[in-house]
Amino acid sequence: MEDVFYTKISEMEPMMPTDPAGELDDLAIEVIRKSAGISAAVHPVTRRGVVELVRRMNSYYSNLIEGHNTHPVDIDRAMREDFSKDPAKRAKQLESKAHIEVQKRIEAHIENNPGTVITSESFLCWIHKEFYERMPEEYLVVQRADGKTERVIPGKTRELEVGVGRHLPPKSEYLCTFMKRFEEAYDPQKLKGLSQVIAAAASHHRLAWIHPFLDGNGRVTRLMTHAYLKKAKIDGHGLWTVSRGFARNREEYLAFLAGADQPRRGDLDGRGNLTQAGLLGFCKFFLKTVIDQIDFMSGLLDLDGMQKRIQVVVDRQVSFGELKPEAGHLLRDVFLRGEIPRGEIPNIIAMPERSARRVVSSLLKKDYLVSDSEKGPVMFGFPASMVGYYFPRLYPEGVEASLD
Repeated sequence: MEDVFYTKISEMEPMMPTDPAGELDDLAIEVIRKSAGISAAVHPVTRRGVVELVRRMNSYYSNLIEGHNTHPVDIDRAMREDFSKDPAKRAKQLESKAHIEVQKRIEAHIENNPGTVITSESFLCWIHKEFYERMPEEYLVVQRADGKTERVIPGKTRELEVGVGRHLPPKSEYLCTFMKRFEEAYDPQKLKGLSQVIAAAASHHRLAWIHPFLDGNGRVTRLMTHAYLKKAKIDGHGLWTVSRGFARNREEYLAFLAGADQPRRGDLDGRGNLTQAGLLGFCKFFLKTVIDQIDFMSGLLDLDGMQKRIQVVVDRQVSFGELKPEAGHLLRDVFLRGEIPRGEIPNIIAMPERSARRVVSSLLKKDYLVSDSEKGPVMFGFPASMVGYYFPRLYPEGVEASLD
């Protein structure tokens, strides 16, 4: 029997789930409320460091979903252009670096171009182009089911028919039509309030369903979702990422995606071609995952808990003779205040100027503190070696144990 690919945009309906019980609205309200709450949890200057850490975490988990496990320390090294001599490890480092750089470019683009339609084919192709132009050469070649290889062209939609498990996406010659419908249905600038939040979930599935590129669809979809959440102003200023939740529940994530791929299951399953119940199930899973991840990061950023963990780190280093006890007070103060002029530090830690400089120097050397210049104010640092102490369970247990 010949494979049948989608050719009509009506075959992608419904675009939004129907939920008579109102559970989606309740979940969307929770997302908005909790996202606003986490935004105020940290000083804006300190937040910049946390956001950078979350970007790296997002890269780690997004790539992990694709089966690519890159250690956070190797990601940290990649951002300093310190690449492994092992070709396979170096390729994964480049992939992680590409993800982080493209996420930053997306954020800057949205900030500088507020009218951007992030659901448009041109924007999604731009994400793909930016990502794949940074990818290692070996990741630009994919093998087809028949054994033949094809080259991925950055920013170009596929011209071949592909299968994703049991799902056969739209035929390549009709992709433009499907992408236009996708843009119209999900453009966050045309939606308001709770509809924006629910559309962030629904669009995540429908873009994966369209499968517009020869490779990289999962990565582009998750980066598009990041852009969507930022555009809708429910990203908590970058302090959390949904990819962590997807990766930690990978089988469930993939199962809900596949469930929403299915055709309508009878007269009680909506009026579209695709299952209404499947899309509703995925959207509920998506929003519950978002809430779980906001709660997780909110707990880690709780000021009392963070100050205690900072002190535990300092006490450990003091016991090794690596730091002075006064370093604890300084680190806690910097975390709370965002940045501290160097001239204030002797008074803060009640030490003579020369002794205070030695304390600051030891903290800068370990990246516990960072500064933009030799005499500039100091800010809180988040070196990879400290992530497991400051943010326990940010990474899986085995990975976290090897960060130190």
